[in-house]
Amino acid sequence: MKETLLQSWQGLWPVVKSTQPLATGVGILDESAFNTMEVDKLFDAVNHAETLVGQASLFRSLTQPSDDIEALQAKQEAVKELQENPELKEAVERLIINAASHENNFYTLLFGTFLGTFGTAREVHEIEGYGYLQYKRGIKLLLELVEDTYRIAEPQSPYLSAIFTKIKAYENSRAYSLMEGPAYISEAGIQSKQERANSFSPAIIFKPSLFKPLLISLFFGIVWALGHFFPTDMFSISVEAIPTASIFIAPLLLVYYPVVGSFDRDSCIIPLRNEYRKSFEVAETLDALGQLDELLSFIKFSVAMENPSVLPTLIASDHHRINLSAAKNPILAKGHTDYVGNDFSLEDDKLVLITGPNSGGKTAFCKTISQIQLLAQIGCFVPATAANLTVADRIFYQVSEVSHLNDGEGRFGTELKRTKDIFLATSPKSLVILDELSEGTTFEEKMESSSNVLNGFYRKGNTTILITHNHQLVDEFARQRLGIAKQVEFADEAPTYKLIDGISRVSHADRVAKKIGFSKEDIENYLTDTK
Repeated sequence: MKETLLQSWQGLWPVVKSTQPLATGVGILDESAFNTMEVDKLFDAVNHAETLVGQASLFRSLTQPSDDIEALQAKQEAVKELQENPELKEAVERLIINAASHENNFYTLLFGTFLGTFGTAREVHEIEGYGYLQYKRGIKLLLELVEDTYRIAEPQSPYLSAIFTKIKAYENSRAYSLMEGPAYISEAGIQSKQERANSFSPAIIFKPSLFKPLLISLFFGIVWALGHFFPTDMFSISVEAIPTASIFIAPLLLVYYPVVGSFDRDSCIIPLRNEYRKSFEVAETLDALGQLDELLSFIKFSVAMENPSVLPTLIASDHHRINLSAAKNPILAKGHTDYVGNDFSLEDDKLVLITGPNSGGKTAFCKTISQIQLLAQIGCFVPATAANLTVADRIFYQVSEVSHLNDGEGRFGTELKRTKDIFLATSPKSLVILDELSEGTTFEEKMESSSNVLNGFYRKGNTTILITHNHQLVDEFARQRLGIAKQVEFADEAPTYKLIDGISRVSHADRVAKKIGFSKEDIENYLTDTK
């Protein structure tokens, strides 16, 4: 069971990016793949959530995606229902906007710092006075969330219905009863209205206000009783003496406010907020709010793409398959209708080898594939005219990394370790993208090492996509009829950003060198000019 967002925020001020990728072989996405796939940028592209908890829910989904095909299909059905039912969508949007208006007050109540009696709050996390106002503002988030949910017609999709049920269930929790009030302070601790019904022990009623009519009435009642039953000069109060007696009210108030206020803060508000912070029901309800906002974010992302997007068809298979039509990069294509889309189909084949000069679009295409796979595994739209794929149990993306000085292995060893970790963690349902393989120093070593690694992945049965400049390696696998050879297309020395069949044997190194001003001619001119 995933950690709730409230649990991940314990001891910290709530932040959007509180979820971390799991270790290699444990989660679908590990830290290295997370960084290489630019998931942070993908989050920025998809994120249209109104609430902080909605944004945190989306980031958690991208960081720790699901491999449960039934759960993902249920999530897609919820997105479709919201998209196809404008009345429901508008009602949920109103609920989210109202929640967003109370959200910061709720976090301040749970995680804020009390400044004391005379402190003035200057930061969002500071609470001035005794905390009465902050308490009343803070509890509105979940109390009104439950009310707003009851006002919306019951949705039909199971995923959306389960979210509504979870929010409504909060009404039956102890935390909700304490928020609704009144709360009671007794020898047994803080009690709710329902708990108090079965108890006969003395208790103090807590209400978030300094004005305590019962306490004030009791005080003046005692003064009156003393004057009535024990008439002395001290307690004899006449009408004429009232103006004089009122002089003593101000000093009494100076004692009343700090005593009552400090008691309520230390014995009621702080213990209550600590209970809310640790409450499983509060955490579940907050997560449900985030999940609603996340679903709306998917729809807004689809609209903001300004390119065709679809909810991919998820298929069950013994090994990874993927079929995309006019697939575009979710980050680079957002808002750019002229971005070049590519078709990509991989059914029974397990290996794709992509060649071509630098700046031709090889890496951008592979990131497109991996990011679309990730979006599919959070229940989101993907930028394509059609898409069907299997749910991957692992998504890996390896690029060349600079070795650490203290690893003792050098670049070759460092990269090979990473490749080994990926190899051991994969299954036939995994998607692996390798942007150049770790290679030895001689051509023979490069060929042998790369062939061994690729054959290993091929025999394991997962989808492996390799970006390489080593066309001899691709020639060798083509000769063995293993894998599909693709290349990036160039026309008139310029990239078209289309992926086509074939093997590129042109490096275009001179074109790149000329572009940056470091070609053979540039070097010769420099040396001539400096003589």
